[in-house]
Amino acid sequence: MPELIAPTARLHGSWKAAQAEWGPDGHMDGAGLGSDDDVDSPEGFAAWTAGLRRYADRSLPLDHGRVHTTYWWIADGDTYLGAIDLRHYLNSFLLDAGGHIGYGVRPSARRRGLATWALSAVLHEARVLGMDRVLLTCDPGNEGSVRTIERAGGVLEDVRETLIGPKRRYWITL
Repeated sequence: MPELIAPTARLHGSWKAAQAEWGPDGHMDGAGLGSDDDVDSPEGFAAWTAGLRRYADRSLPLDHGRVHTTYWWIADGDTYLGAIDLRHYLNSFLLDAGGHIGYGVRPSARRRGLATWALSAVLHEARVLGMDRVLLTCDPGNEGSVRTIERAGGVLEDVRETLIGPKRRYWITL
């Protein structure tokens, strides 16, 4: 039975297997992985997951350009299935291209309703944080994300060119 859990070093092997499924140039949406993060060594992975958990603490200052974010992993026992994050507020980049919520499901676990289930759970968390609406974006050709967002109540605002390419922008009223 899948559940949302805090990022944990315990799933290092399964997370690495998922990363391999995305391939060397794949982007694991919702994972919070930066280009300088060491996820190969157990020590580096443990430090990275601890850092992800700290981003949710609004009492801590963040590096320029970052916003407070809660990260969850979609897991089934010891198997990493994907990730979803909730950005507590938007900076100008996120307002244009990234949105409040990002998610990704590893290729071998897709088409099982995991993204829809996880998004529903995180929309509840957004309400708990006091948000009244959230922005989600996806690539124009990502039909799976389009269906997931629209099933959750997403209303298309526009499709626009952003710093990271064209994006469909949806708002969900909570």
